[in-house]
Amino acid sequence: MRVQATIAAGRMDVVADGDGLTGRAGTALLAAVADRVGLTGGLSAALGGLRQRRAGHDPGRVLRDLAVMLADGGDCLSDLGALRDQSALFGAVASDSTAFRVLDGIGEAELEAVRAVRAAARARAWRLGAQPERIVLDLDGTLVDSHSDKEQAAATYKRGYGFHPMLGFLAESREAPAALLRPGNAGSNTAADKAAVLAEGLRQLPPAVLAGATADDAPEEARIVARADAAGATHHFLDTCRDLGVRFSVGLAIDEPLRQAILALPAEAWRPALKAEGSPASGEPRERSWVAELDPDLAAGWPEGSRIICRKERPHPGAQLSFSDADGHRFQLLLTDRPQPDIAWLERDHRARGDAENRVRAAKDCGLTNLPFRAFRHNEVWLELVGLALDLLAWTQALCLDGKLRSAEPKALRYRLLHVAARLTRSGRRQTLHLPRRWPWRHALIDAWARLAALPAP
Repeated sequence: MRVQATIAAGRMDVVADGDGLTGRAGTALLAAVADRVGLTGGLSAALGGLRQRRAGHDPGRVLRDLAVMLADGGDCLSDLGALRDQSALFGAVASDSTAFRVLDGIGEAELEAVRAVRAAARARAWRLGAQPERIVLDLDGTLVDSHSDKEQAAATYKRGYGFHPMLGFLAESREAPAALLRPGNAGSNTAADKAAVLAEGLRQLPPAVLAGATADDAPEEARIVARADAAGATHHFLDTCRDLGVRFSVGLAIDEPLRQAILALPAEAWRPALKAEGSPASGEPRERSWVAELDPDLAAGWPEGSRIICRKERPHPGAQLSFSDADGHRFQLLLTDRPQPDIAWLERDHRARGDAENRVRAAKDCGLTNLPFRAFRHNEVWLELVGLALDLLAWTQALCLDGKLRSAEPKALRYRLLHVAARLTRSGRRQTLHLPRRWPWRHALIDAWARLAALPAP
């Protein structure tokens, strides 16, 4: 039997004689989407006052390139060089020092202008087909470590040192419309911070969508829902939800009166919980898990119409029980003002809030792992760019991709689509990207560019 010999890496000849090559043929799609939804033009108009000379770099384009760089996997300002080295695809990209001067020139007024441009671009992207069926805003905090002394960095509750930003994600579209940078010692249940992120998330929605979803006569299935863990169970935050016309679904800590009420529930009060998989109408039971609704009087101190729903389940092997657990079961409570009668569906819908952890991971994969600047204001702008990078990925997937790529995480999307090598040629006034002939996802990128070209220009 003959064995095919492989070439040892040390015996391979390496030469630099290729012309017109690029390693980011797919990343250029993100920049093109930004142009098509009006983001690039909007940023250029909003930040025109920062331009020092007509021949210099457009500040709006600089911010666009920074957002594309973060979506591409960068996590510091110098990673902008990955785009700068591909000028045939991305045009003239600013130097690190020029990009920093743009960031340094963004004050509170400019940051508000950037957010207004994001909202306008979101409205256009939704009109083009990126609008989710339901608007569910998940709020969650995360810790960002700092390995040097930075302004407002502080000790965290996990004995680290850094920052504790509060983030808001749209569950179905996976956009990141709102974020608030906070010191590391900020509390998880600071109601004012959650209310601020909720309000900013609503301001990012198209006005017509927001008005239709918060009107008094809005159908229940069209209502905006704010979801949070037990840190969201504060009177200030829930009252804010009520004032803004938003339904809430938050975790609730179990105290002794609630524990006694749970243990007093009769066996017939419990019904099977539902599996998280499947369509919203799916009713497949979840093994070893049940739900029941507690007496409405126990929710009397919360906003009118509040309900408390309990999930009882057998913990997975190795899990540690707490004082509030009994008879080998773990209990978790949900506080909501949603009037739907199917409590199993409500509990399953709240359990889907766990995907916020995946959104946080995606944010850290798009620049949130490290807040690179010493000044707090610069890091606030950086956090805004992280959200913009996540928006660009979400809009690109919704408008240009299908199948598994439509829901792929950033890391998988880069491997399969963004970081593909190609050869760029020019003929007359047209440029052509020549993709590898046997690359598995070649047709996906070709179709993505075709779908983008079919969208109307702003």
